[in-house]
Amino acid sequence: MKKILILSLLLLSTVVAHAQKHYSKDIDELRQPKLIVGLVVDQMRWDYLTRYADRYVDGGFRRLMREGYNCNRTFINYIPAITAVGHTSVYTGSVPSISGIVGNNFYIGKEYTYCTKDTTVLGIGTYNKDGQPDANVSAGKHSPRNLLVTTMTDQLRLATNFRSKTIGVALKNRASILPAGHAANAAYWMDENSTNFITSTYYMKETPRWVKDFNARKQGEKYVKEHLAIGNKRIKDGPWKLLYEEKSYEQSAKKDQAWEGAIGESLKLSPWGATITFDMARAAIEGENLGRNKEEVPDFLTISISSTDMIGHRVSPNSIWMEDTYLRLDKDLADFLTYLDQRVGAGNYLFFLTADHGGSHNPKFRQDHHIPGDTWKGAIIEDELNQALRRQFPSLSTKPIKSILNMQVYLSDEVRSSRQADAVITATVNWLRQREEVAYAFPANAVPDYVPEPIHTKAINGYNPHRSGDIQIIFRSDLTEDYASLDKLREAAYIYKGTTHGLWNPDDTHIPLIFFGWNVPHGWDNRTHAITDIATTVCALLNIQQPSGCVGTPIDFK
Repeated sequence: MKKILILSLLLLSTVVAHAQKHYSKDIDELRQPKLIVGLVVDQMRWDYLTRYADRYVDGGFRRLMREGYNCNRTFINYIPAITAVGHTSVYTGSVPSISGIVGNNFYIGKEYTYCTKDTTVLGIGTYNKDGQPDANVSAGKHSPRNLLVTTMTDQLRLATNFRSKTIGVALKNRASILPAGHAANAAYWMDENSTNFITSTYYMKETPRWVKDFNARKQGEKYVKEHLAIGNKRIKDGPWKLLYEEKSYEQSAKKDQAWEGAIGESLKLSPWGATITFDMARAAIEGENLGRNKEEVPDFLTISISSTDMIGHRVSPNSIWMEDTYLRLDKDLADFLTYLDQRVGAGNYLFFLTADHGGSHNPKFRQDHHIPGDTWKGAIIEDELNQALRRQFPSLSTKPIKSILNMQVYLSDEVRSSRQADAVITATVNWLRQREEVAYAFPANAVPDYVPEPIHTKAINGYNPHRSGDIQIIFRSDLTEDYASLDKLREAAYIYKGTTHGLWNPDDTHIPLIFFGWNVPHGWDNRTHAITDIATTVCALLNIQQPSGCVGTPIDFK
């Protein structure tokens, strides 16, 4: 009898343990995919999906649109619409006011800070300009510590008691670090002085063998030698050879436009910057066995294609090189989706595509076609504003304006701590309002009622009292910000080349959003959604808690 009782108890404990481990399999709604892959294409305008659709291959963007759930009216709901903020909002479901990431660069107190800068960590795999290993170079001193909220990647790690793996991959450090989150197993980005992928001691003491093996293959150097100009030698007729005959690029301007800058000078300024990013993503999947977690929980891979933004800044949306970049990216995407089908299994992974922001048409291009377009000459404006304020407030010993950054005016530390602060703010606002380029100017902490939607809400969402500037500037919608130096802007023959982004208008804030794969039906959704809806939608699909600063609304697939 005693033996029978012991055997019965052992059998019961085995059944209970098995049931506890596999309880979710009894409830369809609690099932989860094996792998989540988030793809952010830096500076991808929403209309790139449709503009080049007839030229895309069957298995890339066309497959996502054909089989996935297309959210056609997804917008950024804050200003400024720039890289660090966009990647943060995609993965946190939050806005700068809450997340603390108010720009690529901003002030924390009196200190000018890069969004992921962390002087307490060292680089792993970093090289100095002499080509020697150096852990102290700035390229490796990065972490997510300036981010004030959690990400959906953090939430998955929390939900599985850290049994899930999360890896971030991108050329840009901020595009890898901010999506991967605080609790990531690793974030990898490309070194400034080599084509190696690096990380920091925030994540680990030493890179895994698979990362060392990947870097040892020197794939980036191979792409440069095979496809790009070497040294001072230029490839004939362009920075790289076009994928198709030039006359077939009917959606783009002809070569050698005055508003095009130089590209192809490095891997990051070429389409092969995307190719090597996907190469690294595959290596991460295999090296970390993502999607085959022995604990039977989902893993998360965040990927950002940074080269599209770097090229876009140089040439703008209407360049033939921009079209070629997306046609090549489409092929890379198709190959990667096929790889996921084979490695993880079609239907076993949840995939989403989006962008951190869009990009505006070049001002000269617009002017050539009788479309309103001009530039905000920031260095000239800042110089003239400082001169005007010094005349009005002669007792100030320093320049009243420390910086105009992220379309906000930061007062000097002297002004901020003085009794004249309010008077200087009023004078600055009045001066800015007289400028033809300015639609609205107001104290950043007090958005006037007369500022219309959606600008009103975007200004509120973009303001963090501890990190933002003192005065908000809203440019005219046809402007593009010019970051050139004061001397360059004053040259008579100067022409603004390429483009940028950051404004509230649709060119900069209308982004693609497609969900694809596991439990995602096909659909075309023309309801308005926000960038902050992405994280909460993914969390809802996974049945996990949304991030700590999330303000988004889950998207119900129709």
